[in-house]
Amino acid sequence: MSKQKYVVKIEAAEWEKALDKSFKKNVEKTKIDGFRPGKAPRDVYEKKVGKESLYMDAIDFVLPDAYSKLIKDNNLEPVANPNIDIKSISDDGVEVEFEVITKPEIKIKKYRNLGLKKPETKVEKEEVEKEIEELRSHYAEIIIKEDAIETGDTAVIDFEGFKDEVPFEGGKGENYPLQIGSKTFIPGFEEQLVGLKAGDEKDIKVTFPKDYPSEDLKGKEVTFKVKVNEVKTKSIPELNDDFYQDLGIEGVSSYDTLYDYVKNEITSRKEESNNQLYVDQILDEIAKNIDTEIPHEMIHDEIHFMLKQFEQNIMMQGVNLQQFMQITGKTEEQLHKEYEEPAKKRVMHALILNEIAKLEGIEVTEEEIETEIPVLALNYQIPVEEIKKLDGLKDAIKSDLKTRKIFNLLLENN
Repeated sequence: MSKQKYVVKIEAAEWEKALDKSFKKNVEKTKIDGFRPGKAPRDVYEKKVGKESLYMDAIDFVLPDAYSKLIKDNNLEPVANPNIDIKSISDDGVEVEFEVITKPEIKIKKYRNLGLKKPETKVEKEEVEKEIEELRSHYAEIIIKEDAIETGDTAVIDFEGFKDEVPFEGGKGENYPLQIGSKTFIPGFEEQLVGLKAGDEKDIKVTFPKDYPSEDLKGKEVTFKVKVNEVKTKSIPELNDDFYQDLGIEGVSSYDTLYDYVKNEITSRKEESNNQLYVDQILDEIAKNIDTEIPHEMIHDEIHFMLKQFEQNIMMQGVNLQQFMQITGKTEEQLHKEYEEPAKKRVMHALILNEIAKLEGIEVTEEEIETEIPVLALNYQIPVEEIKKLDGLKDAIKSDLKTRKIFNLLLENN
């Protein structure tokens, strides 16, 4: 079973210490006639507000140590916070039931020679040419444009939304960089900016989607008062000797050498991506023969982790989760639902990888971890001594190296 219940009794001596800590915390914020704040004796305090008022904070003081001892004594590996039930509480002590959620046990029948076909790595001419154009765009100079907005330009705008001439919540922004054609805003908004210049103002009418989460806005026509502060565009460099020199890539001095370099880079990335896809297929195939119920707490935690990653990614583009939901018309509940199946899959894959590591005796040595640190420092352009100070660095490296070893084993044997 992945859920087990344990009853822990906090005895009188330990409980009394917790009650005393609770008293010292609570007496500071309790007004008692005849005493300065925090100076009333405990017996006076208990007469005024009752000893029971100390119980909840006292429980908070004793639970962490009680839970840690329970985990250690029973050699448990919890995967989520426990469910807690206070069975009894009095002056003599407290009895607590912990429902501990641990990793479910899985039995893997087969993980070698599964008979799957690995995706073939192909690179087309059009892919290389497209990446070269993207490389040119990356080295483009951003310039202020005096002419009218065109698709592909970035318009820096102030905007405020009105429904029935009344501003609505979440509909205002200042100096917002909107790339025209990105389809970031409500359908019809970006297109109406085309042709405007810096300094222009315009009332833009759009209709919110019928499935928009806000009852006040779904399917309703609104007006955005927009001012264009600035228009930016890209000046793309020519493919010439100056460009090849600016790239600073060893061996690249002409279009042909750039083409070969880019093709090799795409091939390497595709090979890595195909390996990941293939391992996912292998893990999916293994999972078909595993009949294990995953605790919903593990799935819930994974959904929150994935959403947190997603929010961090969109915030790098200047949009928070609330704005994203308003723009896309999605609710938090809908996002959770979208992530439920991917989260289940990720949790199951993690359980399979851990079990294979046990079966194969795959471990990561301290020497391997130390060897990886300078590589990470170089990749992230951080001094080795600085990167060593990061919390959880060695655990993260150990987990990554262990996963790589399991991936390689699966790739070599399938």
